[in-house]
Amino acid sequence: MSNPARILVSTKDAPVPLPVLSQGLVVGDVVYTSGQLGIDPTTGKIVEGTIQDRTRQILRNLNAVLEAGGSSLHDAIKVNIFLTDMADFSAVNEVYATFFSDPKPVRTCIAVKSLPLGSDVEIECSGLVTKPGNGRSSRL
Repeated sequence: MSNPARILVSTKDAPVPLPVLSQGLVVGDVVYTSGQLGIDPTTGKIVEGTIQDRTRQILRNLNAVLEAGGSSLHDAIKVNIFLTDMADFSAVNEVYATFFSDPKPVRTCIAVKSLPLGSDVEIECSGLVTKPGNGRSSRL
């Protein structure tokens, strides 16, 4: 059995990833994203303000990576949310609901002790490829 090609997804519309990870990979008909923090891709800094502000930025970042791979949040099939405080669950859901249409993707939300850069929320997702990608990509 041969392994499907892994195609690197990269876009300037999402934060530059650390050298130990990729923004996303397309494998078969699915775009897999790395976890995103609420980092503004133009400044490279975490968005100040509320957890809702950071969640909004995260979902914009994720959509940019998904679109670069030929998907979008509309085509998302699985979302994982990591929170440092489950008391923020409702606040994150408030923003989350404005980004996803029905049927909503399947989802898991996990409480964690800490996140990179002192963030209070991190989100990753996977989406179905439904169109040609618009980002830089290369076969791995």
